[in-house]
Amino acid sequence: MSATAPARKASHNHVVIMAGGIGSRFWPYSKQAKPKQFLDILGTGKTLLQMTYDRFIDICPPENVWIVTNADYSNLCMEQLPNIAPGRILVEPLRKNTAPALAYAAYRIAAEDPEALMIAAPSDHVILGDQAFTSDIDRTLACAASGDWLVTLGIPPTRPDTGYGYIQYLKETVNNYGISKVKTFTEKPSLDIAKMFLASGDFLWNSGMFVWSVKSFIHAMTQHAGELAELFEAG
Repeated sequence: MSATAPARKASHNHVVIMAGGIGSRFWPYSKQAKPKQFLDILGTGKTLLQMTYDRFIDICPPENVWIVTNADYSNLCMEQLPNIAPGRILVEPLRKNTAPALAYAAYRIAAEDPEALMIAAPSDHVILGDQAFTSDIDRTLACAASGDWLVTLGIPPTRPDTGYGYIQYLKETVNNYGISKVKTFTEKPSLDIAKMFLASGDFLWNSGMFVWSVKSFIHAMTQHAGELAELFEAG
């Protein structure tokens, strides 16, 4: 696959939408019983979850869209996404962090499609400029298909925000897809450190979006999170 080859609708493309958060930072509009991903924040007639689902229908076949959510929200997911394929809503018994949720999805996908490419995306993003976004996703999918790459997407910061994670990256690209190497991750720094990050020019906001092959992700899990990987392999 070339760097410019479109990856839309390829049968091995899967998206995992993470919809288990409680939306605490958007309180009181977003409440634990119905967090922001299940609300029509923009007044478009669609919730953020529905908009996220629609965003990926041009990239993945509908049957390759997966939702990972908490048991409390499974009914909301089914109500808002009535066309989702059977068995594609994966329910976590407890709220944990991102790694177990993505591992759960990756092992489930790998059991059905060992050659799968996996996009992981939060359910509560507002993304304008769908054509540019789809182009970027196509490029990351092509990169993930080309080798053992774990790709994350960063957002150029517009202010020293302390509520986001930051990615420090090396500006030289490391392959033919225009991908740069991550140097460090920093989660929710202090204001002074966030100001330093912006001044340096080599930090991005962490979007929480990732792209990889399930083979590469599972291999990385076994190498760096062996205890967690063993739980899913045993199951």
